[in-house]
Amino acid sequence: MLSESSPAPDPIATPVAVPPPSSWNIANALTVARILLVPVYAWLLLFDGGDRPGMRWAAAGVFVVATLTDRVDGELARRRGLITNFGKIADPIADKTLMGMAFVGLSVLGELPWWVTVVVLVREWGVTVLRFFVIRHGVMPAGRGGKVKTTLQFFGLLLLTLPLASFSGADTWATVADVILGLAVTVTVVTGLDIAVKALRLRQTSERSAMKRARRAARQG
Repeated sequence: MLSESSPAPDPIATPVAVPPPSSWNIANALTVARILLVPVYAWLLLFDGGDRPGMRWAAAGVFVVATLTDRVDGELARRRGLITNFGKIADPIADKTLMGMAFVGLSVLGELPWWVTVVVLVREWGVTVLRFFVIRHGVMPAGRGGKVKTTLQFFGLLLLTLPLASFSGADTWATVADVILGLAVTVTVVTGLDIAVKALRLRQTSERSAMKRARRAARQG
């Protein structure tokens, strides 16, 4: 019971718990849309063995739209406070699924060497597994190298998705695409090695590891 000596708490001064954002939001909807666009892109790209210029243009359009949703959903999530656990997991999966499908599809069509696709996919999914492996020790934010890698991959894959054989100066366009993707593969491998080193360092220097070493030392002492 309240008394005169114990006045009622001021409701304005009392902190109110802010509920976490719902997973049912526009940012996550765009992420799901990006995942759903992956098979659409694949069908358009591979239709009739990739020999229909109109379908290749349509595939390129879907690829651009799907990539743009990545930028939009990230901005919306940060601006409106819509960052959720679902988004943290689904967003990188959507990105890697889209890019992975582009690499695999272009290799199926013979327009990209399979070794390039294998190297990129091993790096991309390896880094994802590595991030989950060290998440108990801390979060590894994306660096500038990752953004450069993604940009180079996007433009290289977009060019190869287009029906370059029907372009004037097709050989020149193909060379430009090869150069961009060559740079993309180089940056992909270098950034992958850098992330692996940082993950190892984080695992060795995190507070969790320090506490483990302290407990081990206490038992041995």
